[in-house]
Amino acid sequence: MICDKRAMLGRFVTLAAMIAVGSVGVASIASRKADDTPIAPAADPYAGESNWTTRKREAGAASAGTPTSRPGAVQIRRASDSHFYAETEVQGRRIRMLVDSGASMVALTRSDAEAIGIDVDSLPVGGTAQTAGGPIPMRMVMLDSVSVDGIEVRRVEAAVIDADMGISLLGQSFLAKLDAVNVEGDVMTLR
Repeated sequence: MICDKRAMLGRFVTLAAMIAVGSVGVASIASRKADDTPIAPAADPYAGESNWTTRKREAGAASAGTPTSRPGAVQIRRASDSHFYAETEVQGRRIRMLVDSGASMVALTRSDAEAIGIDVDSLPVGGTAQTAGGPIPMRMVMLDSVSVDGIEVRRVEAAVIDADMGISLLGQSFLAKLDAVNVEGDVMTLR
């Protein structure tokens, strides 16, 4: 019984530490100044669909959460849950990702990785991710390209996480290769 309580406390402390690291990362980019271009909210063209994380990108489709885009800049409005979500294109497939500046790399759910044609079981295990439920193996992969509304990064290191994360993460292996990631109020600007 005492071991169970210690294990539960350990998991709680690990989760709290992960939340703190993520908060510090978001706070650090939130202090940067974005341009003052006003934006209007955009409707999610895929609202109500059951498969909202991975779907083939339609020609001319607007990315939900990306109300305006100018050459070299993409603006993403904060969602009602206080997070920023980007409609990405990976290996020709559309994947909705949580923008996570505290994640060291792009992290794909197993279902998103399989949807873009990755044979997850053939990937080498390249380490572990510490989660509230304990260590989870990470399978490493190099993505040909990841793009967000025309901002494309080639050869992006990623990990496939064999746990129920719920959504893939757009981490530093993509974000660090951009010129700037700025948050002002409820708008994140990628350049």
